[in-house]
Amino acid sequence: MALVLDGKALAAQIENELTERVAAYKAKTNRTPILATILVGDDPASATYVRMKGNACKRVGMDSIRVEMPESTTTEELLAKIDELNANRDVHGILLQHPVPAQIDERACFDRISLAKDVDGVTCLGFGNMSMGEPAYGSCTPQGIMHLLNHYNVELAGKHAVVVGRSAILGKPMAMMLLNANCTVTICHSKTKDLPTHIANADIVVGAVGVPELIKKDWIKPGAVVVDAGFHPTDTGGCGDIELGGIDAVASAYTPVPGGVGPMTINTLIRQTVEAAEKEAGLA
Repeated sequence: MALVLDGKALAAQIENELTERVAAYKAKTNRTPILATILVGDDPASATYVRMKGNACKRVGMDSIRVEMPESTTTEELLAKIDELNANRDVHGILLQHPVPAQIDERACFDRISLAKDVDGVTCLGFGNMSMGEPAYGSCTPQGIMHLLNHYNVELAGKHAVVVGRSAILGKPMAMMLLNANCTVTICHSKTKDLPTHIANADIVVGAVGVPELIKKDWIKPGAVVVDAGFHPTDTGGCGDIELGGIDAVASAYTPVPGGVGPMTINTLIRQTVEAAEKEAGLA
């Protein structure tokens, strides 16, 4: 039987540790770590994600500021709001919920976030620093995956990792983090030719392409580690980017969907916000 990489259990364990760190921070500084979330428009899924992040803050004793802006918001208005939060010493982390309305220059807004408050790991500078092995907050989903793999002592050095997906906040940073962990990395995507052959050569497969069950179980090499970063709602609860039915007979370890990568994403956001607060106060 394959090892289940249980992100839900690990996230709960880390939350207990974060609760203690937040309590210690409050005792030493008489302040509370604060995450500011910016929601532009009325996308229901985005509103749900923001609410989940606010709830996670409450569970560990943090505060959150929820900034809601209308669908008609301009790039200039959003940049001004980010500047305001950058200047607010009480705000330790800033999250701009993706996606934003089409008229907004999302990349310009991401990159306006102060590096010290980029706890979601979305700035170009943060990505560059992370890629070069310099201090930075990693993009939350891949950083959470790395934490999960390390927790379960999954061997990475010298392994061939295939990352299927090339998004700025998942596929690309995932590839760089694995490379920094001494994997040999292949980046594939929805237009890659002969994808099954690439998957068949992988010791570690990361599904991060955003297409339901694009990666078939039969493509995966026996004994591979399977990480599914996708989630797509279904009548039976949801599926990922990888066909997981019967995967425990093929893989040596895998992340379930749900309960694998998802909980680690929000958990990493909260953990990095606590770290930012500690650094700002000179405690880390």
